[in-house]
Amino acid sequence: MPIRVSRQIEIPDADLEVAFIRASGPGGQNVNKVASAVQLRFDLAGTAALAPRVKDRLRRLAGQRLTDDGAILVQARAHRSQGDNRREAEQRLADLIRQALPEPKVRRATKPTRASQERRLASKARAQRTKRLRGRVARDD
Repeated sequence: MPIRVSRQIEIPDADLEVAFIRASGPGGQNVNKVASAVQLRFDLAGTAALAPRVKDRLRRLAGQRLTDDGAILVQARAHRSQGDNRREAEQRLADLIRQALPEPKVRRATKPTRASQERRLASKARAQRTKRLRGRVARDD
């Protein structure tokens, strides 16, 4: 079943590869017998579901989850069942893609207004005067 990221974007199953592995940690014999952890591999380089700019942002967001062949690897092993772990992995991938969707706002350098510069200088002058008054008092002999 494809992963729905937003109303417009859906990741097709062809771009996803699911592998079940044994989970580590406590759990008794169940850990040794059942492969309940999930490795979800999303072919970022080969997908046509995302725009190139979204792919670039997603590459930066993925960090260490990005493999050498351009795929994103998401692992989930918190739950005891394969189904729950698979849903969690799909949810984490969808959240990651949602973070990469919005275009970041362009930061434009602005110049402070003359009034704000004057206010800043006036407050600095007040602070200087206050600190000067805290100094030693000269004796009148």
